[in-house]
Amino acid sequence: MIVNLTDEGWEIIYHRAHALLAAQIAGYWQTPDDTTRLVDTIAAIAHHDDLEREWEGDHLTKSGAPLDFTLGNGEDLAVPPLYKHVEEALYRGRWVALLVSMHMSFLLEGRRGELSELDEFLDKQIELRQTWCDSLGISETDAEKAYAKMQCCDRLSLILCQRQIPDGERFLEIAKGPGGERHDLLQRGDKTLTVKPWPFKDEKFTVRVDASLLTQMQFDSDEELIASLQQAPISSLEWTFAA
Repeated sequence: MIVNLTDEGWEIIYHRAHALLAAQIAGYWQTPDDTTRLVDTIAAIAHHDDLEREWEGDHLTKSGAPLDFTLGNGEDLAVPPLYKHVEEALYRGRWVALLVSMHMSFLLEGRRGELSELDEFLDKQIELRQTWCDSLGISETDAEKAYAKMQCCDRLSLILCQRQIPDGERFLEIAKGPGGERHDLLQRGDKTLTVKPWPFKDEKFTVRVDASLLTQMQFDSDEELIASLQQAPISSLEWTFAA
């Protein structure tokens, strides 16, 4: 979960909702050199966080507050679900599995050496991606460009969901795009957002994500949190981008 503190309590955005927001952004992100399997890439972006299960595991801090995903215990890494995540992506197609596999490696390569099982998983992903690229008849460069788009849209969605947009019309780096260029986000005085350089097919568009609001600040158990989330009011957060 993405957890933001507000004046009224906790704003909760589910990880899979964040992924859908990233897919919305990807639907508009179309530069001239971004032409390979656009729909499949959007599908991969929409499902890249399906590993996150909001109703499973521990979701409270020691003080009983909802646990933001950035505060999760990194020592609790379980490798079997990682295999399952990639396997389930393959049901949607090799291209989707390829990008999901690249994302898993991006997130976990820095932890290589911590667990032999993790090292085996990372090595297996390299083999699988080569097999999929060969069978799809695509180059590693094509795959890297598609994943760069995935990274940009994922990162931009997280910036929005985590309310990290800087004040004062200051630029914030997003990531490098499919062409290797750096993209930056800025919020104008009228609250519209722009990205430099502009990578979108439309001159103006709006994206949205659902957020749940909890007014209770502390919870005694995960079950109490889950029950509250299931009954919490839901609002739509939206952002308008303009060139």
